[in-house]
Amino acid sequence: MSQEYEIEYKNVLTKEQYEQLLEEFNIQPQQIVRQVNHYLDTKHWHLKTLSSALRIREQKGKIVCTLKEQTAEHIHLETTDILTEEQRDEILEGKSFSAPSVRERLVELRVPVEELRLFGTLTTDRVEVPYEGGILVFDHSFYLHCDDYEVEYETKDSTLGKKLFLTFLRERKINIQTADKKIARFMKALQERKEEQ
Repeated sequence: MSQEYEIEYKNVLTKEQYEQLLEEFNIQPQQIVRQVNHYLDTKHWHLKTLSSALRIREQKGKIVCTLKEQTAEHIHLETTDILTEEQRDEILEGKSFSAPSVRERLVELRVPVEELRLFGTLTTDRVEVPYEGGILVFDHSFYLHCDDYEVEYETKDSTLGKKLFLTFLRERKINIQTADKKIARFMKALQERKEEQ
């Protein structure tokens, strides 16, 4: 089990801005890593109600189950377990929830673990580069009928990190447009799809 606080700032990008950043930082195709995120909640949206999110992420042959709890604006507590393919399948199929640390935290939060179900999958092509003591992340995500782009800055210092990120955006003439969490964007797209039907 691991638990850590994540401090990150996110901003929406256009496709053109995303491509310019890849060019500016001389990103090569092999630096782009694909990750697949499977999102889970109950039919009564227990986690969403708690401003939390549960996902299983597959990346570079590694499978990780993470519970993210918002503790403050831009700050989340992450509880994580590494899974086998068999454990991933059991969770996604609703057979059992074999992520012990995440399960323990869900029980503490009074989330009915047996009611968790998969409600969607989002794929992201991600690039991470060191920047000013933190990590810049360039993401291209695709899900349902959507394609979107964002830049994130992950930092250990919320005050300095925010200042550095705003300077980064200003220097590149990128409008400040805070990006919602991926799960929130997915949920919005899911709702729009339901309304269209």
